[in-house]
Amino acid sequence: MNAKESAQHIINQLPEQASWSDIMYELYVKQKIEAGLRAVEEGHTIPHDQVKARILARHQKHA
Repeated sequence: MNAKESAQHIINQLPEQASWSDIMYELYVKQKIEAGLRAVEEGHTIPHDQVKARILARHQKHA
């Protein structure tokens, strides 16, 4: 499904009283999810252990 078809599908799933903000939010979420999935497919991820170490280091720095 291309971006236009995906957007139309999302909009068609929303209630008739959906606001512009509702529509934009749903499209934004969809775009971010797809970007995240592409990043995973391309190997642009950080292993859990590295994330945990970064968080702990930052927490200890500010403690």
